[in-house]
Amino acid sequence: MPSHLSADRPAAQPPGRGSVDALISQARRLKGEMDAVRRDTQSDGSDPQERWQRALYDLALHQLDDLDEHLAQLRDGPPPVPASPEAAPAARAVPSTPRRGSLLSRVGSAEWNLLTDEASWSGELYQILGRDPAAAPLTLDELPALVLDEDRPKLTAMVTDCLVDAKPIDGEFRVLRPDGDVRTVHMMGEPVLDTDGSTASMWAVLRDVSELRRSQRAVSETRDSLQRHRHRAQAEHRLAVELQEAVLPPWRGSLRLPHQGPETLDLAAHYLPSSASALIGGDWYDALELADGETLLSVGDLTGHGVAVTSGMATLLGAVRGMAMTGTPPAQLMAWLNQLLDATVQPALGSAVCCRYRPTTRTLVWAQAGHPAPLLFRDGTGRRLHAPAGVLLGATSGAVYEQAEETLRPGDLLLLHTDGLVPGHSGEEEGAVNRLLDLAPRFGEARTAQDCVRMLVEEFDEAEREDDACVLVARVTA
Repeated sequence: MPSHLSADRPAAQPPGRGSVDALISQARRLKGEMDAVRRDTQSDGSDPQERWQRALYDLALHQLDDLDEHLAQLRDGPPPVPASPEAAPAARAVPSTPRRGSLLSRVGSAEWNLLTDEASWSGELYQILGRDPAAAPLTLDELPALVLDEDRPKLTAMVTDCLVDAKPIDGEFRVLRPDGDVRTVHMMGEPVLDTDGSTASMWAVLRDVSELRRSQRAVSETRDSLQRHRHRAQAEHRLAVELQEAVLPPWRGSLRLPHQGPETLDLAAHYLPSSASALIGGDWYDALELADGETLLSVGDLTGHGVAVTSGMATLLGAVRGMAMTGTPPAQLMAWLNQLLDATVQPALGSAVCCRYRPTTRTLVWAQAGHPAPLLFRDGTGRRLHAPAGVLLGATSGAVYEQAEETLRPGDLLLLHTDGLVPGHSGEEEGAVNRLLDLAPRFGEARTAQDCVRMLVEEFDEAEREDDACVLVARVTA
């Protein structure tokens, strides 16, 4: 800052144009690259993470715009300052025209002479404050009239500290322009001392930072929105996990049934979460000993993720258990599940396979609704059971489901699973089945159902899993 303004003050010389032009080129190149990245991230605005990123890009572009314009003004040199108070009216009468690519449209300067009570403004300051260039500049006493009521004490304190205690000014306030527009102005200044050390005048630079502050507010608001979204997502995830764990049988270890007679099935299951989503899906598995001595085995998947889907899964699983306990055969059970989904307020789709195992005859009676068929492993080889007809649950009203029977032998291993068990084969059931059937020799050497589940988890618990999955293994022991 200059210590005083006088007619013989030497004109400021612009810095080396070559070095500044190089900096301007670099800033503009960076701005172009940043703008290209921002355009590539455009979306429908529904994702808080993307909104926050886009706000940061906007803020960075504003900052680069300011850097570009600052450098341009540095290269071009400062606007002319009146040499004396007498010359000020002439200077005001012909305000300088802002040059394209410079900060002149958003940065102005002013000096208030305390000895003569005169003021001189640059033309740019008139534009920032929306004042008529032909009007006289406002004095320090008149300047607060432009400032919003709540910001006036801040401006008064800054000016007082500068004039009385010779402290530099560095602060912001909002002004109300005659056109009704509110602008945020950043003011930097310092006192100009006379030869005796007293304050003769105050010199200041005022910058319109309205757009920059808007960008910063947008970043802050989207960051807060993203944080709230994350908190909601975390709470929803915890609730879905708790609901899932409360409904599904425990999968850490072999499944234990309250057998009333000799154990006929060795059971184990596992739930594999998605690596692509933090939300819990609608996959389920179940093993239930029925009153007639038979065992219910089922797996299924309700489309979607989140608490609502997990709640819907719990409803379906409860219905499966209740109907099975009444002796409902698998085909009829599927038909009633389809009616249940069809009658829900929020339409949903689901798939399922339901089996009743009769240990006295080692007979498996089963039905499916748009679901992968169980795989049967025997004597070191595997095959897919021939699926009876059955459409997705909730796909159509009044759907009819068929059921099939399979006679099992001691040592047989039955594998039920949901879509997504084999990563990378979404919609490619044949490829997924073949990868599972390739495990037949290893299953043949396994001693327990839990050993088989452990093999499946080691083989398919991969990082690229896009959806949740469940697997249920039943090994015939007698």
